[in-house]
Amino acid sequence: MHRIQNYISCRMQWTLWTHVVLLLTLGNQHIGVWGKSIVQWQGDFDHIYSGNVNNALQNIYAFNHTVSRNKTEGVRVYVNVLSEQAKTPVLFVVRQQQAVLSFQVPLILRGLYQRKYTYQEVSRTLCQPEVKSESQTQFFYVDVSTLSGTNTSFQLFVKRVVHFVLRTGEPFRFNATPSQPQYVIYKFPEGLDSVIVKVTSDLAFPCSVVSIQDILCPVNDLDNNVAFIGTYQTMTKKAAITVQKKDFPSSSFYVVVVVKTEDEACGGSLPYYPLKQGEPVDQGNRSKTLNVVVVPAVKSEAYVKGMLFGLGVFLAFYLLTLLIACWENSRSSLKTSLFDPDYSPTPPNSKSCSAAVKPSGTLLCVRGRCVQVVVAVDQEFQFPFIPAENGSILGSEAITDSMTSDSTYGYMERPLETVPRPRIDSLSSIEEDEYDTLADIDSDKNVIRTKKYLYVSDLARKDKRVLSKKYKIYFWNIATIAVFYALPVIQLVITYQTVVNITGNQDICYYNFLCAHPLGVLSAFNNILSNLGYIMLGLLFLLIVLQREILHKRALLRNDICALECGIPKHFGLFYAMGTALMMEGLLSACYHVCPNYTNFQFDTSFMYMIAGLCMLKLYQKRHPDINASAYSAYACLALVIFFSVLGVVFGKDYIVFWAVFSFIHILATLLLSIQLYYMGRWKLDTGICRRIIHVIYTDHIRQCSGPTYIDRMVLLIMGNIVNWSLAAYGLILRPKDFASYLLAIGICNLLLYFAFYIIMKLRSGEKIKLIPLICILFTAVVWGFALFFFFQGLSTWEKTPAESREHNRDCILLDFFDDHDIWHFLSSIALFGSFLVLLTLDDDLDRVQRDKIYVF
Repeated sequence: MHRIQNYISCRMQWTLWTHVVLLLTLGNQHIGVWGKSIVQWQGDFDHIYSGNVNNALQNIYAFNHTVSRNKTEGVRVYVNVLSEQAKTPVLFVVRQQQAVLSFQVPLILRGLYQRKYTYQEVSRTLCQPEVKSESQTQFFYVDVSTLSGTNTSFQLFVKRVVHFVLRTGEPFRFNATPSQPQYVIYKFPEGLDSVIVKVTSDLAFPCSVVSIQDILCPVNDLDNNVAFIGTYQTMTKKAAITVQKKDFPSSSFYVVVVVKTEDEACGGSLPYYPLKQGEPVDQGNRSKTLNVVVVPAVKSEAYVKGMLFGLGVFLAFYLLTLLIACWENSRSSLKTSLFDPDYSPTPPNSKSCSAAVKPSGTLLCVRGRCVQVVVAVDQEFQFPFIPAENGSILGSEAITDSMTSDSTYGYMERPLETVPRPRIDSLSSIEEDEYDTLADIDSDKNVIRTKKYLYVSDLARKDKRVLSKKYKIYFWNIATIAVFYALPVIQLVITYQTVVNITGNQDICYYNFLCAHPLGVLSAFNNILSNLGYIMLGLLFLLIVLQREILHKRALLRNDICALECGIPKHFGLFYAMGTALMMEGLLSACYHVCPNYTNFQFDTSFMYMIAGLCMLKLYQKRHPDINASAYSAYACLALVIFFSVLGVVFGKDYIVFWAVFSFIHILATLLLSIQLYYMGRWKLDTGICRRIIHVIYTDHIRQCSGPTYIDRMVLLIMGNIVNWSLAAYGLILRPKDFASYLLAIGICNLLLYFAFYIIMKLRSGEKIKLIPLICILFTAVVWGFALFFFFQGLSTWEKTPAESREHNRDCILLDFFDDHDIWHFLSSIALFGSFLVLLTLDDDLDRVQRDKIYVF
C-alpha cells in the first residue's frame, strides 16, 4: 500500500511539472489542466491588457526586462477590475525570481474596530533584488484568476519606473492611495554615513505612514503590514526619519509611503460606518500628494562641537564664580585689614552691629607678639571685642582664648545673664520641642506674633543648632526622594527606548525629528545633552552654599557678634535642597527626553514643583525662621501636588468633575494658607472658628471702624487670592489639556508674586539691595525672558497625536545641533541658577544690622 501511494504522488508531481514547463515554453496557447483553461500571453511594458477570467479560465502574462548594476529601475503593476466581485474577487499573483507578490481585487483593507474598506484599483511596485552582475535579464509572471462562475473583466498595465532612485538633496514628488502605495530606493554615497529622510505634504489628510525598510522581498507596503518591519511614522504634513548607514548591510534602503484607510491615527475623525456591519465600504478617492527629499545628517564633528559648547558655557560660570570670590575676598581683606590706617568703626548712629561701640586703642600681646589694634567696647553689654582679620568681630570669648597663655592679661569673664536670649539658646543644649512645651509658650507666642510691628529677633528665638538640623532635613529628605524617584525612572525610559529601537515605531516618542541626532541607542542625544546645565549649575550652587556655610561656622567659632546677633539667621538646609532639586531636574528632564510622551511628562515637571515650593519656603524662612514649615509637612504637600498632576494627566482631558473638585480644593487651600500667613499660625481650625471670625469682624471692623491690623500682609494675601481664584476659574472654564503645565503655572505665579512683594517690602523698610544681588536680579530677568521665548516655540506637543505633533518640528538653529527647546534648557538652567543666587545674596545688606531692627513681612 505504501509503494502505491508513493507511485501516485510521483505521477501527480510529474504531471504538475509538465504543465508548468508547457506554460513557460509555449506562447499564446490555451492549455487545459484538469478541466481549467489557462491562457499565457507574452507581456509588453506600457501596454494596457484587457481580459476576462472565471473559474474555468486563467490568464498568465510573462514579462522580461534587463537590469544592470549601474542603472536601477523599478517595475510597477496596475490592475483594475471593472465589475464588483466582493465575494469572489479576482486574484493577482506576481511571480518573480526571488519573491511572490499576491493581492486580490477588490482589495479589502481593515481599519479600526475591524472596519472593512474596498478598493477597485490597485497598483504595486515590484521589489528589486540585488544585481550581482553587470547586466542581467529577469523574468516575472502575472497570474490572473478567480473562482467566480461568471466572467469578470479586468485591466492590466505594467510599466517601468525610471525615477526609482532617490538622490541626495533632490526632491521627489508622487501620489499615493491606500491601494496604490509608493516606495523608492536610496543608496548611501561614499563618505556619507547618516541622512535624514524628509517627507512633506500640503494637505494634512488623508493620514499616511512613512516607513524605512531594508532591501528585502516582499516589501510591506500596505496599511495592514507596513508596521511589521523597519522604522515608521504616521504623518499629516511632515515626517522626518534619521537613517544611519551602519543599520543597513547593503548600504541602501526603501522609503515606503502608505496612505492609511482611516484618519484617526493622525487625529482625524472616523468615517461614517453603515448600520449593517461586516460589509466592506467603498471610501472613494483617498489620494495624497507627497514630496520626499533626503538630506545629509550632521557629522561626528557636530557632536564634538555640541558637547564642547555645552561644557564650555557652564564651565565659564565656574570660572566667573571663582574670579568673583577672589575679588570679594581681596576687597574685603584690604578694606577691613587690621593694619589699614584708614580703618574706622561704624558711626554710632548706624544700625550696624558695631554701631553701639566706643573705640579705643590698645596694645595686644598674643603668644609673644604685640600689635597696636583698635579695641571696641559694647556700650549696651559692656564687654570688649576686637575686629577679626577678615573684618568680622571677635567677642570676649575669643579674646579670652587668645590671652590665656599670656601672663599680662587675667581671665576676662562675661556674666551669662548679660547675653541676649538668642545667644543663651545658642549656648544651651535644649531641643526645639523642649522650648515649645514650656508652660508659657502659647501666651508668649500670642504676645509676640500678634504685635503690630514684628522684628526678626521676635521670630528667631529658638536654638540655632536645632533649627539648623531641622532645615538640614530638607536636604536629606530630597536626596532620599531623588534616589528612589530616579532609579525606576531610568529603568522605565531605558525600556521605552528599547521598545522604540526594536519595534521601529517612532510614534511612541515625541521628538523634534527634524533636529534629533541619535547616538548609540539614544534617538535624540542633543535633547539629553542640553540638560547638562541643570546638573553643573546645581553642583556649582551647592559649592557656593558650602563655602558660605564654612565661613559662617568659622565666624560662630570666633563668637563673631555679627554672626550671632545680626542679619537674617543663616540656615543653609533649604539652599542645599534647592541645589539638589536643580540637579535632579536636569537628570529627570534628560530621562524624559530619552522618550518624551504624555505618560512620562511628570518626570520633567516633578522637581519643577519642588523648586517652586522650596523657593517660596526659603523666602518665608528668611523673616520667619522659627515658624517655617517642617520638611515633612512641606514634602507631604508637594507630594499631594504631584498626585494631582498625575490625576490631571489621566482624567483632566474629559472629566469636568475632576476640574470642579480640583478648583474647589485650590480655592480652599488658598484661603486656609492666607489665614495661616496672616495670623502667623496663631489660629485654630475647630468648631468655634466661625464664632471667632464673626466676633473679630464685629469688634474690630464694624464697631471700631478700624482697618486690618497688618496692612502689608493683607495686601499680599488679597493679591494672592485674586490670582489664585482667577487661575482656578480659568482651569474650570477652559480645562487645558496640559494639566501638568497648568499646575506648574500656578506655582510659578505664586512664587513671582511673593518675590515681588518681598522686594517691595524690603525697599519700603529702608533696606538696600547690594550690587551683586542687583546684577543677579537684572541678569536673571533678561535670561528668563529669552528662555520663555524659546520655550513657547512648541516644537512638539504630546497633547496631540504624534503626526500632528510633527507639524511643529523645525530644523536646528544652533551649531546645526541644538534646536529651540535645547536653547530653553540652556537658558532656563542659567536663569534658575541666577534665581537661586538672588535668594542667597538678597539680604547681604543686613549682615551688620541687629535683628531687632529688621522688620518681618
